Amino acid sequence: MISEKLKKGKLLIAEPSIIGDLSFNRSVILLADHDKKGSVGFIINKPLKYTINDLVPDIKANFKIYNGGPVEQDNLYFIHNVPDLIPNSIEISNGIYWGGEYETTKELINNGQINKNNIRFFLGYTGWDEDQLEAEMAESSWIITKNNYENKIIGKSASHFWKKQIMELGGEYPIWANAPENPTLN
Repeated sequence: MISEKLKKGKLLIAEPSIIGDLSFNRSVILLADHDKKGSVGFIINKPLKYTINDLVPDIKANFKIYNGGPVEQDNLYFIHNVPDLIPNSIEISNGIYWGGEYETTKELINNGQINKNNIRFFLGYTGWDEDQLEAEMAESSWIITKNNYENKIIGKSASHFWKKQIMELGGEYPIWANAPENPTLN
C-alpha cells in the first residue's frame, strides 16, 4: 500500500504531519500526470462554496467546484469518466480522463448527458517541478496509494475522504483520523 511508486492515477494522501497548510492539510490528490519533468494533480476532497453555474452561467448545473490546488486558481479544469462523449480527453488511468472539448462538455451537461458522477471541476491544480514531489516523498509528506475506486472516484463524496483513506492505511494512522484538524484546539 505505502510502497506504491509515483505514477499517474495514484492517490497522494497528506501525512497527518502536514499542519497549517490550507491547501494540503488533510488532502487527497489524484496524480494526473507524472514524469521526469514534474507532476500535476488535483485535490479531490476540498469542495469550494461555488457551483459550476456560479462560475460559468451558461452551464445549467449545480455541480460543486473543488480546490484543485494552489497553482493557476483562476483556471477551471475537469476530470471525467466519459471519454466516449468528450473528444480530445487525456487518459489518466483506470477510466479517468482529464479535459477535452469544452463546448461539447458544456452542451452534454446542459442536455443532462453528463451528471455529477461523471465529471468533477477544479479551480487550479497542484504542480511539482522536476524531483520536487520525490523530495516531498523523502520528507514523508505524502503517502502513495492505489486508486481502488478507479473512475468511480469522481462521484465520491469529499466529506471525510481523507479520514477514510487514513483509516484504511492501518498501523499507526487510524489514531490520526479523529484528531482535530488543528491540534492546538485539542
